[in-house]
Amino acid sequence: MTVEERLENMEKDLGRLKRRNRWLLGVILLVVGGLVAPGVFKTTVIRAQAQEPGTSKQIRARSFILEDEKGGVRALLWSPQDGPELTLCGENGKVGARLAVTKKGPILALYDENDALRTRLGVGKNGPDLVLDDENGKNRVLLGAGASKADQGLWLRDENGKNSIGLDTGKSGPSILLSDENGKNRAALTMSKEGPGLWLLDENGKFRAQLAMMSKDGPGLGLADENDKFRVSLMVDKNGKPCLILKDENGKARFWAGNTKIISPEGITIVYPESSLILFGPDGKVIWSAIK
Repeated sequence: MTVEERLENMEKDLGRLKRRNRWLLGVILLVVGGLVAPGVFKTTVIRAQAQEPGTSKQIRARSFILEDEKGGVRALLWSPQDGPELTLCGENGKVGARLAVTKKGPILALYDENDALRTRLGVGKNGPDLVLDDENGKNRVLLGAGASKADQGLWLRDENGKNSIGLDTGKSGPSILLSDENGKNRAALTMSKEGPGLWLLDENGKFRAQLAMMSKDGPGLGLADENDKFRVSLMVDKNGKPCLILKDENGKARFWAGNTKIISPEGITIVYPESSLILFGPDGKVIWSAIK
């Protein structure tokens, strides 16, 4: 049952609860009036004296309605089918806040003067989450700490309800995501076990550029084509030696500038210094090189 349906059912029940509670109030007044009789008062005193210290008194009811001086409903404590709920209303009778324990978990909901749901704080199966909506009912801020990676982090959305900025704190490490007007991720700043990295994506969600500081290999810049294959790599290894690599559509190196190691067909390892240019054929064999 949605929030709107639950509120609609609650409003239908308010009239019946109001009339019933007024009747109960009249009965209670009659009973209280009868207690002033001497015999009843004496019996009540004796029972109170005989009651053991620390014994609690209980009041049981299906619902409680709090009214203001004009008879308007300001608070309702009841237990519908979905779970117990406390509803607070403004002077105009409109719902302002709801605190409930539903089948999916506890939830706190806050509404504006137009009965629009603006804030939700809850704890579900995946963990706690906070959602802030604008006046059009669009989610603008989402904060979650769920068990799965998709439920963890902070997300900010534009007026169209599309993700604009996201802070993810999943198992792979924290990251900041930037999205376009269509809600597609276009940039990501990540911190993984290997080190920090900046990723840029195209309109199709494919990685096209990467700037990373890898703990094992050192800093590097990579450029990829529309098929997610890196074609350009610019790196500096742990020893501070730079190199530039250009690859073909099959991922094979065709041009290499800078420090590198190459194993010849005879199994000989050839080390090239920083001032080296190497051209490779489609088969990966060196077709030209310059060393200085």
